Amino acid sequence: MAIRLDVRNLTVELPTRSGWMRPVNDVSFTLGEGETLGIVGESGSGKTMLSLALMGLESPGARRSGDAWLREPASNGVGGPSATGASGDNLITSSANEMRALRGCRIAMIFQEPMTALNPVIRVGAQIEEAIRVHEPSLGREEIRRRAGEALDRASVPEPSRRARQYPHQLSGGLRQRVMIAMALAPGPHVLIADEPTTALDVTVQKQILDLLANLRRELQLSLLFITHDLGVVAQVADRIAVMYAGRIVEEGPVSEVLHHPRHPYTQGLLRAAPRLTREKLIPVPGTVPALDALPKGCAFAPRCPQHVADCDAAVPDLIAVNAANTHRARCILAR
Repeated sequence: MAIRLDVRNLTVELPTRSGWMRPVNDVSFTLGEGETLGIVGESGSGKTMLSLALMGLESPGARRSGDAWLREPASNGVGGPSATGASGDNLITSSANEMRALRGCRIAMIFQEPMTALNPVIRVGAQIEEAIRVHEPSLGREEIRRRAGEALDRASVPEPSRRARQYPHQLSGGLRQRVMIAMALAPGPHVLIADEPTTALDVTVQKQILDLLANLRRELQLSLLFITHDLGVVAQVADRIAVMYAGRIVEEGPVSEVLHHPRHPYTQGLLRAAPRLTREKLIPVPGTVPALDALPKGCAFAPRCPQHVADCDAAVPDLIAVNAANTHRARCILAR
């Protein structure tokens, strides 16, 4: 499988009164062509900051380090993995002008709340047309309008020509999310980041949006980075899963293996706290996520861990393989 996004040792630092803190700390992963990677974790684990850093939309004053190589599709003959990372565009070191050219055209993002992402005083069709015009200014007005209509139709928006003339407040939550998907896909990106796109929707509309994203991924061979706190959702849409805690990935692997055979105590705790159809007691993860500027010296989860031993406090554990194929890894000294 050709690699579309190759993230290596990505760190984001934010200035605070007490010094620099790291909401994203030494994160590495790959995203293949046509693959969905689910990023899971509690609020404050660094999921959204990771996505904003990849888009070059981190907070003013933030520092980024590491690499995030965005590669062309393999069909162009220039994609695929590279031992040195010399091919493709580095989202971390690209200039502001280079990021403006990449953002939307080759990597796009669906934000969590459409009402804050969409302009309330501009018709939704005009907003989609603007996304196309920015990257292809040579196109004529009618061609841009036609492509915006196609984008709405692709996102399964009913009566696309009528909806294009409406304002965001005139649409339901599900339709606003479909408009966001249409806007993200209109310029033709190969990598799509979805930041909790179904959180504010009821379960029936949530299912429709998840099915839509799954169909678009298959039809367009999209590489999808799906961010959520809902393990049930990630089980439906993802091929692989990465669990984040306090800015680091603590477990990653094929979604079925991680969810059925979790090896990190934090992942086990999330699964025990997740609602099920069968009647059984939910067991919350004790305590809270530690402040990022006051992390313990060793494992960040140690203060909340029911399996805590003295060696957990010595140093931050490595992400080690827990299966023979090296496809399932966990950041825990007890994982072996």
